[in-house]
Parts: sequence; C-alpha cells; structure tokens
Amino acid sequence: MKTHTLSVGLVGYGQAGQVFHAPLIQATEGMELVAVVSGDAERVHADLPEVEVLAKAPALFARRDIDLVVIATPNDTHFPLTKAALAAGKHVVVDKPFTVTLSEARLLRTQADNAERTLSVFHNRRWDSDFLTLKGVLKEGTLGRVVSLESRLDRFRSTVTDRWRENHRPGGGIWYDLGPHLLDQVVQLFGMPRAILLELATLRDGAEVDDDFLCLLEYDGPRVTLQASSLVADPTPRFRVHGTLGSYVKFGQDPQEARLKESLAVVAGLGNDPDLGRLTLASDESEIPAVHEQPNRPGDYPAFYTGVAEMLLHDAPPPVPLDGAMEVMELLEAGLDSYRQARWVRLKEANGLLRQRLHRR
Repeated sequence: MKTHTLSVGLVGYGQAGQVFHAPLIQATEGMELVAVVSGDAERVHADLPEVEVLAKAPALFARRDIDLVVIATPNDTHFPLTKAALAAGKHVVVDKPFTVTLSEARLLRTQADNAERTLSVFHNRRWDSDFLTLKGVLKEGTLGRVVSLESRLDRFRSTVTDRWRENHRPGGGIWYDLGPHLLDQVVQLFGMPRAILLELATLRDGAEVDDDFLCLLEYDGPRVTLQASSLVADPTPRFRVHGTLGSYVKFGQDPQEARLKESLAVVAGLGNDPDLGRLTLASDESEIPAVHEQPNRPGDYPAFYTGVAEMLLHDAPPPVPLDGAMEVMELLEAGLDSYRQARWVRLKEANGLLRQRLHRR
C-alpha cells in the first residue's frame, strides 16, 4: 500500500487526453500529472505549462518515478501500449474500449494478474447524470417491472473529418466509439444479455466507416434497444424506459463532456444537468397517468480517478472492475459477428460472464 502521491504519466493528448483524462487527474487528491507523451509539445504546454512532455511512450515507461500510466490513444494502439506499460511494472488505466478484440483483452488481463499490477478501463459514462438518475428510479421500483428500454447517443456531424475515428482502421467507427458506453450502461442495469443483434450503416457522404448503429439485446425481461447516429439533427430521447407502473423519458445529454471541453478543468457544478427527465406514472385514483418532473442526480466523472487513487493508495475496490470491461469487449465482438452473419448471436455462459446483476451498484 502506498502512502505518497501517485505520479501519473499520460500517453496521448488528443481529445480524450486533453478533455477527459488530464483535467480529471489534476483534480484528484493523491494524484499528480507529471508527464505527457505527445508529438505536439506546444499544445500540451499551452494547457499544462509545468508538465514534462515526452515524444515517445517507451521513455515514459522507463521512468521509475511513474506509478500509473494512462493510455488515451487511438483504439488500435491500446493493446501494444498497455502491454508495454504492464511489462515495465506500471499500473494502467486505458481509455475505452479496452482493446479492439476480446483475445487482446484476455491477454492483457492475464499479464496484469501475473505482474500483480492493476488494470482498469475508463468507462466514465457510469457516472453520467441521467444514467445515475435512471439507476435510482429502477432501484426504487418506481416503474414497476421494466418491459422496454431505449438508450440513444445521437449527434449531427454531417461532415466527415480526417481523424482516426473516421478512418478505416481497427477500432474505428461509431460502434467502437459510442457502443462501449451504451453497452456498459445496460450491463450495469440488467447484466449480460442472452443474445445480440447488430445493424451497422455508413450514411454520410464520403464516410469510410460505420456512422450509425442499431443494436438489440435479448433478455428474459425487458426489450433493450441501443442506437447511435451521426446524422440526427432533431433531438431524440437519451433514455426512454417503460414499465408496468409507468414510464421515464429523458431528453438532453449529460453536460460533463461539454463543460470539460469548455474549461479543460473540473469546475463547480460539472455534473449538474438542467434537463429534467419526465416520469409518467399510473395513479390509484384516476385512469389518467400523472406526469412528474424527475430531479437529476449529479453526474460525477471525477469519481473514476478518485476510485483509482483509493484503489492504489488504500486497497479499495476498483471503480471499474476488469470483468465489466471484459463483458463490454465480449458484446462488441459478438455484435460484429451478428452484423457479419446478419443474424442474432447468442452469448455463451462461460467464465462467470453471464451474470444477472439487476440494479447492481
């Protein structure tokens, strides 16, 4: 168990590193961001003048003063960089998705176990305001037995840009970009599904990779639909959930990403979402359902790195257990199998992955 401040090295200073990881690390008690690996030192120093910038990741991994390495690079580099960091004896946080294949994820989990190093994946949307609110509504039984859940992350980005997520390379496309968020959230609510059906589409002019998906998950109970698109100009519900006692509908997306982009810092009220959800509930006294505003629970992205610090300094449980990241990888891969074969793909009950964890914390 450590008692001193954790020295953190960040690999990558694109949007993930600049907007999410660097501000959250800097705001975490017990952590100090001491070095960033980037080919653009000027950009890093404009935001972080006191932080050392290294040109290559091996130079960071070789430093004995670095306790924790954070990988915030293109998806297809997660595996080799995490493997190298673990081999150098570092604890590692890797941005989602964990890797681009389930086999790579399994290899890294084995390597981390053998090295007795901690390995965690940044599934930050477990701390979205709307998701935390929905978890509370379901935990309290407000909707009764849930019969259907729709979860969407839509954007309007009609112009294809020259960035790695838009290029035809492993881990590119919207399924690997937004799919991990939606899959991780629904597994937190209902556990692993029995089967998955995925449709991918490439809709924008000039697009090389998928920019729209529709995913169906089969459960014993609720019908679950996950969707994301880059060509949705009119706002769609972030969540639409129906149960035997009523419905919960939420428009508007969690504000934390937008506020971090604007400030590059953890500011007061970071997770306060002004867009209230709507509960429509059955009434004992009338056949007309009653409509209520549902107060939002505050979002809390800083909770991830606070959890990492508590894990490394005080032996607390990990904020995102690796089993959860493995489940998301299994679903990402099964989804691709479904798309390629144009059929439902059933998930095998193996290694304890198929566990129903309704309302788990």
